Amino acid sequence: MYELIVIGGGAAGIFAAIAAKEARREARVALLEKSAVLLAKVRISGGGRCNVTHACFDPHALTQNYPRGSKELLGPFHRFQARDTMDWFESRGVKLKAEADGRIFPETNRSETIIDCLLSHAKELGIEIYLKERIQSVSKMEEGFEIQCRERKFSCRSLLLATGSSSEGYKIAEQFGHTIVNPVPSLFTFNVPSSPLKELSGISFEKVQVQIKGAPLLQTGPLLITHFGFSGPAPLKLSAWAARYLFEKEYHVDLIINWLPQFSKQEIFKQLAEIKKSSGTKKLLSENIFKFPKSFWHLFLDLLGENFKKRINEISQKDLQLLADKLHEDCYQVEGKTTHKEEFVTCGGVALKEVHFKTLESKICPHLFFAGEILDIDGVTGGFNFQNAWTTGFIAGTSSVN
Repeated sequence: MYELIVIGGGAAGIFAAIAAKEARREARVALLEKSAVLLAKVRISGGGRCNVTHACFDPHALTQNYPRGSKELLGPFHRFQARDTMDWFESRGVKLKAEADGRIFPETNRSETIIDCLLSHAKELGIEIYLKERIQSVSKMEEGFEIQCRERKFSCRSLLLATGSSSEGYKIAEQFGHTIVNPVPSLFTFNVPSSPLKELSGISFEKVQVQIKGAPLLQTGPLLITHFGFSGPAPLKLSAWAARYLFEKEYHVDLIINWLPQFSKQEIFKQLAEIKKSSGTKKLLSENIFKFPKSFWHLFLDLLGENFKKRINEISQKDLQLLADKLHEDCYQVEGKTTHKEEFVTCGGVALKEVHFKTLESKICPHLFFAGEILDIDGVTGGFNFQNAWTTGFIAGTSSVN
């Protein structure tokens, strides 16, 4: 009999198995993965560079990046947070670097560096890994669990589910009495087929504010215009915080973009009025006072009509107010979503009130543990979802063999 069997060979599962063996070297630990590959999401993360974590070292501040799970993760982050993640990898020979936006990557810029570190350490510890293991049934025994796969049977004292958003993991959790919060997509980009800005695909902005009209849901940050609508950190974060609201609205909402969040509407108008006084004989097209990308400013004014192609002193106060209003509240119709490369995560999973967050053990079924995205926890983009995997994996793995 194994002391622990981990189901799921992603970041949370591998890290949990390692944590278990490091906590108790003599414990017999196995990991079952249904596919032929381990750490698939790690491999493609960050464009193949692997965004390991985020340079946020205060547990309370760290929790603010989780639309679901922020309250529950506070205690776990006091035990294992981003600094601990960095120390863990660096002490095992992986040099890490922080980029300007706080994202942490291996210095090699290769996800294989992280994968090699985890897998070589798992091998060194003697973790038994079984690939292509399709689970047919899981049964609770008097002392632990029995797992029936197609070609073999396993038994263990503790079982740890790290199956991500896989329906198989949800079914096992439900079988043992757990509630599954309906899984819906999180971290996606906005499809805006009617957007007149699509021809500017590839143009980015360092700081805008995006908001869903009629809802108290807004985010500030970089935005990227794409051939299908809008992407970038601000829309992605908004999609995470508004995941359930957007699902209920079937991804048909009005998106309000404030192109100048550093100014109030009145301040925008005031600057336009001042430029009218000082440079009245010039055209607004040439007086790009807000330092927008030129192609954007030209198209933006063009869409407002012929009046805005005149000299500034020929543009009425009413039209300048119209321009200020549009720069402050520019409305676009969202008509769907697009998966953002590898950043796609799920909002939903095992209900958090049914889990002890000091140990990640089930409150319903003794010796059943959870780690990673199978829980109703998800973070915004920037390394936060991996940090959830490392933290919950570490605590669940350590607790399962003690």
